[in-house]
Amino acid sequence: KMTCRLPNLTVRAAAGLLNPLSIPNKLLTGPGPSNQHPEVSTALSAPLLGHLHPEFTKIMDDVKDGIRYFFQTNNDWSFAISGTGHCAMEAACMNLLEPGETVLVCRNGIWGDRFAELSRRLSLKPVLLSQPPGSVFTPEQLESALQQHRPSVVFVVHGESSTGTLQPLEHLGGVCRKHGALLLVDSVAAAGGAPLLTDDWLIDCVYTGSQKCLGCTPGLGLISFSEAARRKILSRKVPPPSFYLDASQLANYWGCRTTEPPDQPVSARRYHHTAPISLVYAAREALRLVAVEGLPAAWERHERAADKLRAGLQGRLGQRLFVSEPQDRAPTVTTIAVPEGVDWKAVVQHAMAKHSVEIAGGLGPTAGQVWRIGLMGLNATEAVAERVLAALEDSLKAVGVATPNL
Repeated sequence: KMTCRLPNLTVRAAAGLLNPLSIPNKLLTGPGPSNQHPEVSTALSAPLLGHLHPEFTKIMDDVKDGIRYFFQTNNDWSFAISGTGHCAMEAACMNLLEPGETVLVCRNGIWGDRFAELSRRLSLKPVLLSQPPGSVFTPEQLESALQQHRPSVVFVVHGESSTGTLQPLEHLGGVCRKHGALLLVDSVAAAGGAPLLTDDWLIDCVYTGSQKCLGCTPGLGLISFSEAARRKILSRKVPPPSFYLDASQLANYWGCRTTEPPDQPVSARRYHHTAPISLVYAAREALRLVAVEGLPAAWERHERAADKLRAGLQGRLGQRLFVSEPQDRAPTVTTIAVPEGVDWKAVVQHAMAKHSVEIAGGLGPTAGQVWRIGLMGLNATEAVAERVLAALEDSLKAVGVATPNL
C-alpha cells in the first residue's frame, strides 16, 4: 500500500480567520447598499440547485417576469447579469456600441464621467453634454446635441447618486428616436424608488443594481433591452469584446429569444457560466416583495420618506439641500451641503460610532462638499428618516454646528 507524503505548509492561517464571522447591525442609509428584507436573507440560505436544473430555470423565469414589472416593460431581453450595477453598465456599453461609434454622454455627476471613461477604453467616441452637479437636462438640450453630433446611443443617469438629482425621462426617448439614437438609462439609484416606465418613455436599455431600492444583496445587475436594441446587438459586425457579458449569450442562458424571425421558437438554454444561484434566489424574493406591495405604493413610500427627511433637514436642522430645484431632487438619495468650516468626516464618523447610522460623504464632483443620505428599499420609511435626522442632529452638535433646534 502506497502512502502519499503531504508537503509541509509554509503559510499558516491567520489567527483572526479562525474566529467565527461576526457582523455588526448597522442602518445602511448611505447611497447604497441598503438593508435587505428578512425574507431576502432567508432566501439566501436556501439549498443550492444546479445552474441548469429545471427548478432553478423556473426561478430564473420568475426573475425575468419580476424585472419586466420592475422596469415596466414587455422586453423579451430582460434578465440579470452576474455582477454589480457597474457590471450592467459595462454590459450595456459594450453590447450596444461597436468601436468607432459615437455615444452622447449626459454628464452631471460621477456616473457620466465613469461611462465616458468606459467608452474611451472600448475605443468608442464619447461626446459630453454637461450640466453642473445638481442640475438636470432638458429635452431641448438633448435635441441640440443630437443634431450636432449624431450619436448612435445616448447615455443618461436617472438617479445621480453623487449629486442627488432625478433626471426627468418622459420626453427624452422620443427625442432620441426622432434622431435615430438609442436611449440608454442608468437607473441604479432610482429604479423602484421613483417612477420608471421603460416602454411608455421609449427607453431602449435600462439597468439597475440589486442592492438599492430593490433591497436585495449586492452582486446582480438587472437589465432590459428594447427590440430595437436587441436587433442592433444581433446585427453587430464584430462580437462584443467580453464573452462573459455578451448579451446574446446571456439572453440564451436566461431563456430569451435569440433567433430571427420572431416566430421562431426559443433556443434551448446553453451553458454560459454558473450563475450566483443564491443571489438569484434573493432577487426573486425581492422582486416578489415589490410586486406584492405594488410599484405605485413603493414609489409613494420613497417620496414620503424623502419629504420627511428634507423637511427635517431644512427646518429642524437648518441645513441647505445641495440640489436647489425641488423638482430635481431624487427621492432616493438626498444631498446636504456641508456648511463652510465643518469637518464633514467627523460628522459621518460620529453618526456611525454612536448611532450605527450610515451617512456618506460626497463622491466625484461633490467630494468634501456634501453629505449623502439614502432612503431606499426597506429603509424608505418616515421612521427611518426620523432616526437618521436624530443621528445627524446629535452629530452636528458634537462638532459644534448650531441648528435651530439646539
